[in-house]
Amino acid sequence: MEPYGTHYLEERNLVARWPQPIPAIVSLVFTLVIFYATWWIFQDPRGWMRMYTPYVGYMYTRWWLIVLIWMVYIFNYWPLKRSWLEKTNPVIKGIILTAVSYGVLYVLIKGFFEGLLGNFGLAYFNPEQLMKLPGVTEFFAIEYAALACLMFAAIASWLSPAWVVACEEAPWQDLKQPGKGVSILMMTFFLSTLIYFMTMHSHMGILYYPWQYFTSIAPPYWEKFANTVSGNFHVSWIMCCTVTVWMVETIWGRYPFNLIKRNWLRRLVAFFGIIAIAFAMHFFLYFAQELTWGPAIRGTRRAFAPDWRWLHVGEMAVFFLVPALFITFYCNNWPKKFSMPVNVLIRTVVTVVAAILLYIFYYKTSHNFLGTQKGFSHPQQFPMIPTIWLINIWLVHHWFMDNWPGWKMVPKTADERATEHEKRTQEIQDVRWNPALGWGLGTGVVAGVIVYFITIGLLPVFYKAIDVIK
Repeated sequence: MEPYGTHYLEERNLVARWPQPIPAIVSLVFTLVIFYATWWIFQDPRGWMRMYTPYVGYMYTRWWLIVLIWMVYIFNYWPLKRSWLEKTNPVIKGIILTAVSYGVLYVLIKGFFEGLLGNFGLAYFNPEQLMKLPGVTEFFAIEYAALACLMFAAIASWLSPAWVVACEEAPWQDLKQPGKGVSILMMTFFLSTLIYFMTMHSHMGILYYPWQYFTSIAPPYWEKFANTVSGNFHVSWIMCCTVTVWMVETIWGRYPFNLIKRNWLRRLVAFFGIIAIAFAMHFFLYFAQELTWGPAIRGTRRAFAPDWRWLHVGEMAVFFLVPALFITFYCNNWPKKFSMPVNVLIRTVVTVVAAILLYIFYYKTSHNFLGTQKGFSHPQQFPMIPTIWLINIWLVHHWFMDNWPGWKMVPKTADERATEHEKRTQEIQDVRWNPALGWGLGTGVVAGVIVYFITIGLLPVFYKAIDVIK
């Protein structure tokens, strides 16, 4: 039987039509044009559909990301055949697969969340049910329902790829599609539901007066620790988990977890190691705001409010994901000529610098061309929406269109696949424990501590020196 798209991404050979950096520049310009055109049609408050309310646009943006992950990472393009993926024109393939993703997205939002859950489970998933409550206007009913939906999406966008990247599809890795895809989808959806009720449901329960004491934990259990009753505290670390998963998968090439030989141990360490890295990012980025703007003050609003600062942690984290994906998709995960740890270090440094520059550029200019509002903490300023929208465009371009027109897809031969596998194996073997690696790790720890203290010392100085928003 002809296989589906299993291993299609790994086994395709994207050949650049021109020398670098021309293909990368062409792809960037091409995707930015599509980004802005679609942003104007679907999201921009000055455009046609005006879904940037902001939560309605955010909900569809986030769930579209998850649908793309489901189609490619979990279901491996099922039910499409491998030959169709290899032979179909990339433009036609991109249009068809994008249309399919929108169809799944619409059924998911309108059918499952609003229709099923909103009518027979939790009223706050359906705007029409919320409008039956006294004092809830149509606008807030729509926004609250969208907020609940996207909070669920935040969890699913972490766990869906994490089961593939960290757990390596176990224990269903040997199943054929669609059995494997359905099994992973059910597991990750179950875990997403469980975590949603423990992290986000209480946030929804306190949006209404009086607080829903008998249907949710009110005030939430994280109130004293996070200095807020808002679920943004959980949005923050979950968003950091999402970013960390993709950094591990892209610029890190699953390093250092791929050094662990035992399958069960590697998968366990990778899953919880990603969470540990995410929590380190989560608390450091919050601490960075304390250094920059001063302590958060509960009861205030905007940039000094703890709930907004937790949200902003997630927003800052997404800025790291944009350059990381660009390096992987359009720069062939440059560089590759050094050892695995050195390559990962260089890519990470480039990603961090690019993320900082993108952060500054976004807040300086986004209000001029995206229809957002000027400022860091304005209620109409949600950088996660345009950044994830751009990421979605890149995923469509890279996964569905094979980076057309800058690249063309040529299937790898069996010999090429074997050579590539042998090369990856050798790279891992080269990083096995030896005295030199021990000295390197020790030096890295010392350097990390020094960089940390330099960062917390210079961050306020840099912030005062750079006038991000005039």
